Amino acid sequence: MYLDSTIFLLLPGLILGLWAQAKVKSAYEKYSQVRTQYGVPASVAVQQLLRLQGMDDIQITPVSGQLTDHFDPKTDTLRLSEGVYGSASVAAVGIAAHEAGHALQKKENYPFLSLRTYLVPAVNIGSNLAWPIFLLGILFSWEPLMIAGIACFALAVLFSLITLPVEFDASRRAMAMLTNSGILTQEELQGVRSVLTAAALTYVASFISALMQLLRLILIRNRRRN
Repeated sequence: MYLDSTIFLLLPGLILGLWAQAKVKSAYEKYSQVRTQYGVPASVAVQQLLRLQGMDDIQITPVSGQLTDHFDPKTDTLRLSEGVYGSASVAAVGIAAHEAGHALQKKENYPFLSLRTYLVPAVNIGSNLAWPIFLLGILFSWEPLMIAGIACFALAVLFSLITLPVEFDASRRAMAMLTNSGILTQEELQGVRSVLTAAALTYVASFISALMQLLRLILIRNRRRN
């Protein structure tokens, strides 16, 4: 990590990230203790939601870890974490429904999901190489290397930006599916909304952190050039 006065640019993202994580933890802990009146595990509830959308081909499997839930568009597999898969809590059903929202995005060819999936390989490479390339540019005082490092990191910022509508839309679809299915009460739906809103804040924090880091790289490069 390069240390200079520009490192203070990272503070807003860090503070927002910590606050968002605290909100997620609080909402998840609260609503993971509230059992739905429907009383079926999240894995069963989300299977019913998917069936109502004509997506019986989606596989639902458990995955290790906490809050590691995700939808894999390459294999059409919805993976639910250990604390969600077998739980009948409001939080678990909401999280599972959110991942079902991603499955529905793929079915309907949601453009931002397609773009995000397309960018994943380039972003993985770019985010790993950005700082090494940039630091080599500083070490050898070679501006093209610094610009290349900035360009690589810009891919990560773009990815974070595209992630925002993807995640917000998945939550919107989740709420719609749960509301139309009638498997949750109005009070339980409010609990789901609280959990998903808190989770959305983490993506906002991630984007702001990445944006500030990109600005920092640009400022460092301009300072070295001058």
